[in-house]
Amino acid sequence: MPVARKFTEQLQTFCELADRLATAHEADAMLFLMERPTDWVQFRKATGEHAVILAGHSAETLEGAGDDFDKIVLNMQAEIPVYERLTQALLEAVADELLPPGATVVSVYSGFEPEAIDTLSIIRLGEHLGQLTVRDLRQFKTRIPLETLKTVVDLAVDIGREGREGKPVGTLLVVGDHRKVLGYCRPMGFDPIRGYSRSERDLMDAKVRDGIKEIAQLDGAFVVSSDGAVVAGAQQVSAPRATELSLPKGFGARHWAAAEISRATSAIAIAVSESTGTVRLFQNGEIMLRIEPFRRAMKWKDFESETPGNPE
Repeated sequence: MPVARKFTEQLQTFCELADRLATAHEADAMLFLMERPTDWVQFRKATGEHAVILAGHSAETLEGAGDDFDKIVLNMQAEIPVYERLTQALLEAVADELLPPGATVVSVYSGFEPEAIDTLSIIRLGEHLGQLTVRDLRQFKTRIPLETLKTVVDLAVDIGREGREGKPVGTLLVVGDHRKVLGYCRPMGFDPIRGYSRSERDLMDAKVRDGIKEIAQLDGAFVVSSDGAVVAGAQQVSAPRATELSLPKGFGARHWAAAEISRATSAIAIAVSESTGTVRLFQNGEIMLRIEPFRRAMKWKDFESETPGNPE
């Protein structure tokens, strides 16, 4: 016989509090980070009329939850810190279009006592997603200023998400150690950057970034200095191939060039996939971050590599 699922008085209280907060703050939804199944009929009654998203570390955690809820299976161990699980749940919700990127969310979870709902948070995703960008970029051991790296990454994500005139665009941006990087580059023909003054090549200027988006339709890589100036464009990158490089199967020349130049120099290479818009950051020959652009927000992921065969 199935085991009776307990709906505790404490869970009842937190559901009612979340409902009141969602009304007061005009929240788009309530997100519950569940530790185990419960009496879902009672749960739905206690949460009122607001949209409810259930997130669990496994499918078993949400077993029996009906169509009254949107559900996210994180496939993460329960021992993973609650902040990481909550962040992943929010990102998954935006990626699946359960939440708009600027949503206000009342989040409910076990912050202190394992397997007992005991914490409420009001999260404004516009602010939260922006903080994620900086938080994840800080893991890079590099002399490139964080502001420069963030600016180039944001530009790459815009290119991957928007393309140009409705068409997908792929490109490669190599940031830092530009003198050494240029030693492995040669123009693929016309360099659209050549001849412009330093101020006209500064990526901190929104007009320059818009110009780069246009030029990104051309073949070749951009080389960017640590202070955010584009020093060359439409470059063919030909760094020596390291035999120990490991990339997923099916990656083409752009991603291999990114891996190789980041291994041969202290630069960070940022590759934008033309087919998917995915942005990958390479350091020392390895993929350190993968970013999945969608509509207006960014989704930052760790990347697990596998040894490939020959690249296509």
